[in-house]
Amino acid sequence: QVQLVDSGGGLVQAGGSLRVSCAASGRTFSRYPMAWFRQAPGKEREFVAAWSGGTTYYLDSVKGRFSISRDNAKNTMYLQMNSLKPEDTAVYYCAAARSWVTSPLNNPDSYDDWGQGTQVTVSS
Repeated sequence: QVQLVDSGGGLVQAGGSLRVSCAASGRTFSRYPMAWFRQAPGKEREFVAAWSGGTTYYLDSVKGRFSISRDNAKNTMYLQMNSLKPEDTAVYYCAAARSWVTSPLNNPDSYDDWGQGTQVTVSS
């Protein structure tokens, strides 16, 4: 089982940037899918971005602003967030699958391991 630790959240003004990180321990990164989700107060967990087989996928509202990447040597995944908006405020969670998945990458049920989350707050 892999343990995921999310970090890098914080408070930023609208238009600013943040990079959140997901450090994995327990086993090395594999080629299986990984993703970022977010959850705002009173809302359901929402897909943000995924990496699978070298291809990246994004929620429409973050395309062109967010970028998902992995550093396999450091066993760490990143989400670079630029041009942040108040509506991006949420707790951000990383997620990892233990095998190839047949369900959609934007479905939380596709992932087996989750980070504890890191708060991102964007002020207007």
